[in-house]
Amino acid sequence: MVYPDRHSTGLRDNDARLEEAAGLAAAIGIDVVDKIAVRVRAPKPKTLFGSGQVQELAARVQVHEAELLIVDGALTPVQQRNLETDTKTKVIDRTGLILEIFGERAASAEGRLQVELAHLDYQAGRLVRSWTHLERQRGGFGFLGGPGETQIEADRRLIRDRMARLKRELEQVVRTRGLHRDRRRRAPWPIIALVGYTNAGKSTLFNRLTGSAVMAENLLFATLDPTMREVSLPGVAKAILSDTVGFVSDLPTQLVAAFRATLEEVISADLIVHVRDLSHPDSDAQAEDVAAVLDDLGISGEGGIPLLEAWNKIDGVDDEARIAIAGEAARRDDVAVISALTGEGVTALTALIGAKLTAGQRLHHIQLSNDDGAGMAWLHAHGAVESEVLNDDLLEVAVRLSEDDFARFQSRGR
Repeated sequence: MVYPDRHSTGLRDNDARLEEAAGLAAAIGIDVVDKIAVRVRAPKPKTLFGSGQVQELAARVQVHEAELLIVDGALTPVQQRNLETDTKTKVIDRTGLILEIFGERAASAEGRLQVELAHLDYQAGRLVRSWTHLERQRGGFGFLGGPGETQIEADRRLIRDRMARLKRELEQVVRTRGLHRDRRRRAPWPIIALVGYTNAGKSTLFNRLTGSAVMAENLLFATLDPTMREVSLPGVAKAILSDTVGFVSDLPTQLVAAFRATLEEVISADLIVHVRDLSHPDSDAQAEDVAAVLDDLGISGEGGIPLLEAWNKIDGVDDEARIAIAGEAARRDDVAVISALTGEGVTALTALIGAKLTAGQRLHHIQLSNDDGAGMAWLHAHGAVESEVLNDDLLEVAVRLSEDDFARFQSRGR
């Protein structure tokens, strides 16, 4: 495992970045026997690293009898091939590793299509003898090789044809998801999307809030396919909570594009809850990575979707840090300090979410038929009913609702 330290942002810790890379490898069952951060002052076109550094890497590979060298950065096809020659072992870069993880983890048909498209886009410029994923049983996409596998030389025409077919299939998926989102918009329930860096605890929080049991392990990218469940909140009888794929720094551009349909679940949300791991040394840098993705999606900033932060894993910090975190959170009205694992602070978070969803309510005068019990119950569940006056067969109701809830109420039955 090699992390090429080309530059420092001042936020990300090199040791933490190296640990993250090792975590990515562990997420796919790779046994990391050695890891090193290598300072690259002037990237070499042929190998990325200097000749002396390549020799050192080759020696480490030999000592540990390593079967795979992972470079936690982007390699050109030429650099990858030359490093394989010089170190006499298989080499993959960060993009290849993440694509391999996604290939094994994506469970839905849509997820598989998206990841395969991303893989082919990556593979098109390399044409290495590893395009065997259509025949493999364990998932993944063949970067790592395996016993008994047939090596196929994938030519560009074959890849282009396959990509064209995948894009057509994904277009249909996007249309179907769009229809589902339209139906949800007409439904009288707000949508809350959990976002955050991978392994920040989104799925653990999702399970605690919904009583579900989606996969929530201490692994990077434990969740790939979006999951949605019903949840009840203070002032909001029913809402839809969405658990999304975790973000990561330097996410392959192929995956950013290929997972656009998945990220559209965030675009259609009424509220975003950014789950942060406050126990991680790179918490601030991770938050910037998430903010950058949200900005790329055009849903952050002024006029964007309202956002709250859940500062998670407070149970993993010492007392001094806990006091500092609590003091900073107290100065903000968009933060809840929680432990999704123990439940600490979760009640305050749900209250904050409920208050945010019901903010901006104004008084509306609505007329209902006398026998519309469901409509009356909906108004009581989603708003603050101030008066009810029966006038012949009509019930005139004065209720405070947000504009979004008022629109949802009007769309009932359409």
